[in-house]
Amino acid sequence: MTEPHRSGFACFVGRPNAGKSTLTNALVGTKVAITSSKPQTTRHAIRGIVHRDDAQLVIIDTPGLHRPRTLLGQRLNDVVHETWSEVDVVGFCVPANEKIGPGDRFIAAELKKIARRTPVIGVVTKTDLVKPEQIAEQLVALQEVMEFADLVPVSAVDGFQVQTVADLLVQRLPEGPQLYPGGELTDEPEQTLVAELIREAALEGVRDELPHSIAVTVEEMIPREDRDDLIDIHALLYVERPSQKGIILGHKGERLREVGATARQHIERLLGTKVYLDLHIKVAKDWQRDPKQLRRLGF
Repeated sequence: MTEPHRSGFACFVGRPNAGKSTLTNALVGTKVAITSSKPQTTRHAIRGIVHRDDAQLVIIDTPGLHRPRTLLGQRLNDVVHETWSEVDVVGFCVPANEKIGPGDRFIAAELKKIARRTPVIGVVTKTDLVKPEQIAEQLVALQEVMEFADLVPVSAVDGFQVQTVADLLVQRLPEGPQLYPGGELTDEPEQTLVAELIREAALEGVRDELPHSIAVTVEEMIPREDRDDLIDIHALLYVERPSQKGIILGHKGERLREVGATARQHIERLLGTKVYLDLHIKVAKDWQRDPKQLRRLGF
């Protein structure tokens, strides 16, 4: 008797930088969610899809939950709560190398509200950064935060127990056929992914005050008329203040060129074609606090 095919949705939650996107990428096996050493980089519920013979697991990547200070922060938290109410299983990520703190407890308190309906699995991430006894201590500490359906340590970097995490999530999915035909790794429109890759490149190496202040819109994405192997992409990078524009431009525009070159490589890999990337910076004053601008930028 073969096992029934399962399919459904999972999401990882945790405070910013808990390793959610990296774990998503390790499970899906390709770069879908953007990863950056800067917290607060994921804004869209980007879905990565894990195809297996026995199951199809759709991972929704939510923004990090935090106490909101701006309208954008509030919108992000709304996205998180909406996502939680729609998935079949939740993975709560806590890094092995950081003590469990108020941020984690805040999330646990929110998760308890859905835990009666939706199973929550405790995931200790980044185990490659600590000794085995620290992993054990973290598992014990996490157990005290709330009641989990299961607990699992994992390292997305060296592949430790990534398969186990997938199995634990799949076990909690309802029986059903594939939700997405084979081969599709994400159902995000390509423009959204392209914008995210540009944003990720722009975040690397800038000072800490910038992450929240960058938004990217792809104005157009069209194949070059006389060539079938080249796509022209015109994108705008929005910042909130003229001083931030200077940071991203860099000396004589050097930094922006680097951002463009890095983003282009990732976009070419994503689209499987050569790309001409035209990047411009615009100042949209205090866009995070302005509902009209938030709408225009896609929030």
